[in-house]
This record gives sequence, structure tokens and C-alpha cells, in this order.
Amino acid sequence: MDKNTQKKQQELPEKGRFLSKPRVFFGLTFILFSVVLTFSFVSYLMNWKADQSQAGTMLDKSIKSSNLFGKLGDWLGNIFIFESIGVASFIIAFLFLVFGTIILKKKMFKPWKTVGHSLFFICWLPILFGAITKGQGVLSGVYGYQIMDSLNAIIGSYGLWLVLISSIGLYFILEFNLRPSSIKSRLNDLNENTIGRVKSMMPNSDENFEADDELIEEAENAEITPSKITVTEAVKPKAERESVVPQAETIVTPNKTSFEEDKNEFSQPLHVDLNPKPSVPMPSPEQAFDVTPVTSAKVAAEDDIKFKVEVAPVIDILDDSDRKSQELVQKHGLYDHKLDLANFQMPTVDLLKDYGNEEISINKEELEENKNKIVGLLKNFNVGIAEIKATIGPTVTLYEIVPEAGIRVAAIKKLQDDIALNLSALGIRIIAPMPGKGTIGIEVPRKNPTMVSMRSVIASQKFQNTDMDLPVVFGKTISNEIFMADLSKMPHLLMAGATGQGKSVGINAILTSLLYKKHPSELKFVMVDPKKVELSLYSKIERHYLAKLPDAEEAIITDTNKVINTLNSLCIEMDTRYDLLKNAFCKNLKEYNKKFSERKLNPENGHRYLPYIVLVVDEFADLIMTAGKEVELPIARLAQLARAVGIHLIVATQRPSVNVITGMIKANFPARAAFRVISSVDSRTILDSPGADQLIGKGDMLYFNGNEILRLQCAFVDTPEVERLAEYIGEQKGYASAFVLPEYVSEDSASTVGAFDPNEKDALFEEAARIIVSTQQGSTSMLQRQLKLGYNRAGRIMDQLEASGIVGGFNGAKAREVLISDLHSLEQFLDDLKG
Repeated sequence: MDKNTQKKQQELPEKGRFLSKPRVFFGLTFILFSVVLTFSFVSYLMNWKADQSQAGTMLDKSIKSSNLFGKLGDWLGNIFIFESIGVASFIIAFLFLVFGTIILKKKMFKPWKTVGHSLFFICWLPILFGAITKGQGVLSGVYGYQIMDSLNAIIGSYGLWLVLISSIGLYFILEFNLRPSSIKSRLNDLNENTIGRVKSMMPNSDENFEADDELIEEAENAEITPSKITVTEAVKPKAERESVVPQAETIVTPNKTSFEEDKNEFSQPLHVDLNPKPSVPMPSPEQAFDVTPVTSAKVAAEDDIKFKVEVAPVIDILDDSDRKSQELVQKHGLYDHKLDLANFQMPTVDLLKDYGNEEISINKEELEENKNKIVGLLKNFNVGIAEIKATIGPTVTLYEIVPEAGIRVAAIKKLQDDIALNLSALGIRIIAPMPGKGTIGIEVPRKNPTMVSMRSVIASQKFQNTDMDLPVVFGKTISNEIFMADLSKMPHLLMAGATGQGKSVGINAILTSLLYKKHPSELKFVMVDPKKVELSLYSKIERHYLAKLPDAEEAIITDTNKVINTLNSLCIEMDTRYDLLKNAFCKNLKEYNKKFSERKLNPENGHRYLPYIVLVVDEFADLIMTAGKEVELPIARLAQLARAVGIHLIVATQRPSVNVITGMIKANFPARAAFRVISSVDSRTILDSPGADQLIGKGDMLYFNGNEILRLQCAFVDTPEVERLAEYIGEQKGYASAFVLPEYVSEDSASTVGAFDPNEKDALFEEAARIIVSTQQGSTSMLQRQLKLGYNRAGRIMDQLEASGIVGGFNGAKAREVLISDLHSLEQFLDDLKG
């Protein structure tokens, strides 16, 4: 080795020589691999449903991954999380970090203790998540699910949870030494340390005596004795002295120099008035002060007083109801509204038909041809264009043009028919100007449109990860983006379109979206189908998602008279829900259900979990023609008030005329969806603007949300797909019956109660009569609660009580009048009936 090499090594910094060692390379490699594992696992958990199938396609360049580390991240997540130990894989990444720091000789962790803890949680966490998720998802991994399933089969679910709880309890006892004797000794040590710290804060009595001696010596040198000056009251009558609060003591410690300079002043009587009162004569100095000497012995005696420190307790500001609800939550957990159908499985995407590749194909020749025709036509009419841009959608291509300065927008609007003629296309629509842009839009239908299937939008990440309360996915926009809206925010939807233009498919798309996101306990449908064929497919989900009147045989309503009763019953349900919200001090349904889940509302007071109710009317024009105001008034009342209590309306019609969609209806339906209509007048009726008459049909639609009009391609869901979805839900365990709406009896039906037959009376007739007479309240709902009956039987008993003369006729939303005043008269009446 020459001298230059030795010199360079000597000049090499300490840090450089450190990095040149092999252990640093391996240490940093372990730490880097830990970081890669961590971010790969996090990204895999966020997108595992979409990327799981890509774990074995490492060399396929056509398949893209959404993982931060690409297909390598998918492969690592699949190996460690899905096929192994679930979320406990993060401990593996942590162990690589520990090994890396050990190799670098950084004492951040205790090696053997860290490895021991990690091995315990690697074994325990997958089994815990397997027991919680029942194998659903990837949190437990294959290992956790298999071990949980085996233990569950051998020792049962209670034994499994006993093993999990006892093992974690034993772990903490051994790790933190939580034996009773150890805890007691730790508490004693804590008390002794606290007392020692308090004593160390107290002044020493010997030091006080030394300070007092120095003070006395200074006073003797100054020829003045330090004094304790006590401020007392002046001489007053006894009554005044008792009414005045005694003053505080003031100790004056003179300085040596000040005593020498102001000796003459201190030799005179000292006069201080802390509370001067002009109306009272000033007292003499001898009356105002009592001068007593301060001795060191007295100070020492005061310092020997025992000093005790106490910490004020935390004030509990919870009232009795909040404390009780917290106790219930700690004991039973939050109320689970899904418990009655805990094993209900949400529909899978496989039920919907896969139409293959739905990517938009770009026809450059068609785009160039349309662009040249538009530019050439506008030049012929002396309309100059500064810029033009094309956006390709599933059905329509949007050409955005920027006119030259000085060109009027109205001049381009007038050319709509000329552009349609020049392009030989149906459905040319001009948007001048485009909202939020300084351009003018020309929508031109494509020659080869692309289908938008329901499966593609349901399987999208946007729909699967949405946090909307009632998500509705309509389809795709003109820029090929999936369009969703929240029905609870709309809050009602008005749909219109000519026959065969996609209106019924749009209703099925809305219902399918809600069925894929909401549990049966969270959502109920009230379906009105005057045509009797459009919504009949959903009769199979009656015991899961449908609601009906107590005496109705079928949940899907086709009779006009039953429609009127159902709408009035919904109004009663709305009023009942508002009473519940008022008593619970809640503003909307979401707050109320949250409060009920936290067990802050007592079910004995009538409180219950309230599902969303969606009223679907397929042909509104037929109802208006047959029933008129009897249908319009309850519809308008529900549209005005029902939003806050979770009742939402979807009203569809083939005939959007002003006598069907009246001003009262339009005012309460800010969200509207228009498929192709025949005339511009119908478009203005539904959208308040033209455009729906320029659509091309087959699901091409305009959506108006109160601010702007969007052109969408509605997702296509075929009848067999709806049948498979309904069968999948209907084959699972459901409730005993459909959701029962409140009882409503019209005036006509109330006056036609038949004669009472004692031989056909209900077994609970007499008991129900005693309850009615004792409470003096003729209510069917009260009989249902007191006797634990269904609505049908309670309604029949109420009819028998009316026919026998115990209660009066139906009185709308009010309780029936009780015609017998006391129980003694009732017993005589019942005896007469038996005789």
C-alpha cells in the first residue's frame, strides 16, 4: 500500500468509513424492506378487492395495479395478508425494522423481548380477527380463519372467546406483573414517594431559626426591633364592628439602611387606613393598629404546622340518562339493528351480467369529419372559431368551441337545426354557454355508442367506497365518469320520459343501487305500480325490503283505492316519526338512529330504530287521472315534510304535462331526471328548459339537481338480472312479514263495519274491551302493544269492538271514542252479549 492510499484513508471521514462496512449495508437493507412491506400492506388493504386477482400476473404488462409498489406490492400483500396471517403481517415488517437496528448496533429495542411479544401477537391477532369477521375480508388471513374455524368446531363460539380473552389476560398478567401483592406494593411505594416529595417542599425549622437570628441582629444594629403590625378595626359601635369583615395581617420587615435614613419617621406613630370611609371620623393611630413583637419561637411554631395536600376530585357532569345509557352500552354494546338478520348476505356483483369490455373506442375519422363539418358550417354563417376541443363519452361526443371575439352566443344558438342537418345526426344539443366554462358546447351522438352496464358501475371503487346514506348510481357522464347522487340529499326525484326511452330501466337502476348498499333493517320500499307488470319482479323481497298496510295481501300496490290509503298511512307514519324526533330532541333521522343505537332512547316510550322509507310510483299520470286531488295532496304533503324523517319519493310518469306535474309537485321535487320526450313543451315541464326532446333514447338522459343540467348515459340492467337479484335476496331468511305501515281506514270503509256476531268474536275480545274502557283510549296501536298482537288481528278486534258498540267509528289520526264509561258497566254489557 503506497503512501497516497494511506493518506486518502486517513482523510476519509468517520461517517464514510462507517458506511463502507458490510453490516451497514445489511442493516439499511432490512430497514428499507420493512418500509416496503408496510406501505405495500397498507395499499393492499385499501384496494385488495380490485387487485387481489392480479397477484399472479407479474409479467402481464396490460394489467395495471393500484398498489403503491405495483404488482410486487400486490404479491407481497397477497402472500402475507390474504394467504397467511392477515393484519398481523405488519408485525413481520416491524421485526425487519428491529433486525435492521440490531445490525446497525442501534439500541432502540430489546431483541429477545421484542421477538417474544411479536410471536405472541402473530399467533393471537389472526385468530381474534377471524372470530370477529367470521372469515369475511382479509383481516384474519387464511391462518386466522382456519384456526378460528377449528376451535369453533371443537369448543364452540363461547369457548373460542374464552380462550382468546384468557390468553390475552394471562399475557398482561405475566408481562406487567399484575398480581394483587405486586399491585399493593406498588401503590405503597407510590404513596411513600408522594409524601417524601411533599416533605421536601416544606421549609426546615432549623433554617427558620437561623433566619430569625439574622433578622434580630440586623434590627439590634439599627436600634429598632422588628414588629408585627396587625391592622384592626377603628373604635366603632358594637353593631358596626360586627358587620365589618376583619382585615388581613400585614408584616413589615424593615431594611437596615432604610431604618438608618428614616429613623425619625419610624419613631412616630404609623397610620394606615386600608378602607377609608369619608363619612366616618378618622380613628387615632393607637386605635387603628395593634403593634406586637414577632419572636422566632412563634415563627418556628407556625412552621411546625402539618401541611396536607389534597387533589380535588373530577366533577362528573353526566346526568342520570347519559350515565344510564353509558352503563347499558358498556354492558350490552351499541344497539345492532342488523341483529334480527345477522346472517343476511349482501348481493354479489356476479348476479349482474358481464357485457365484456366497455372501454370507449376512439374513431379518429368520425371525430375529424364532425369537426370539419362544424367549423365549415359556422364559417358559412360568419361565425369564427378560435379553438375547438372534443370529449368522447359512452353515447355522445361533446365538442367545445371558443368563438372569436365579437361573436354573439345567440347567433350560434340559432344554428342548432342547421348543425344537425349538416352532421346528419339525431339529437344535436347546443349548450351556450357551458356552466363554469368560457366555451359553447355542441353534443353530437356517436355512430357506435358504448354500453354502460349496471355491473360496471356497481363494481366500481366509487360506488363500493361511498359514504352516502342512500347512494344512487345513474350511469356515466359525457366525460365517461361514473355519476352518483344521494337520494337523502335530493331529497325526492321526479322522472319522466316517453314510452320505450329507458324510464323503467332507470327505476330498476335506482332500486338495484339501493339493494346493493343497504341492509333490510335500514331500508323499506313502498311500491305503487298501476301497470301491474313493471315492479312485480320485486315481490320476492317482500319480507326483506317491502312495506305494506296491515290488511294488504300484496306489498306491491296496484289498486287506486289502496294507493290512497297507503299514501295517507305514510302521512301518519311521518307524523309519528316527527313526534319521536321531537321527544328525542333530534333534527333528522340520522341523529335519531345514532342516539337510539347509543341506548339513549327508551323503547318503552315508543322509541325504535327507524329505517329509511322510499316511495316508488311508476306511473303517476294514471293515479292523477283516476284519483286526482286524493293522490296529489298526500304526495305534496310528503314531499314538503317527509325529508327529515327519512321518507323519500321517486315519482315517474310517461306524460309530463302540466295537469299531471303541477306547480305544487314541481316545487317540492328539485331533483329531476328526464329521458327522451316527444315535444319541447314536455321538456320544459319536467326540466324548466328545452333539451329532453333532443335526446336519442336508449337510456340517454338529462339530470337536473337544481343548479345545472347534466347529460348522462343511464346504466342498463335487464329483467333477468333483476330476477336473479330478487331471488338471491328472497331465498335468504327474512322477517316474519313485510314492514307494516300504520293503520288507515277511509271514511267510506269506516262506515261499512258489519254487524257483530258473538260467535265469531276473537278470543282476546273481552280482554281488549277491558283495556280500552280502563284507559278510555280506543287505539289499535295500543291494543297491539298491550296484547302483543300484529296489526291485522288488532284491527279485526277493533272492528268487533266498534260493531258491538263499545267504541265509536274511525276518527282519522285521532283515537276512537270509547262509548262505555267504566269497567262495571262493561261487565254488565259483556254479560248481556253472552246471554
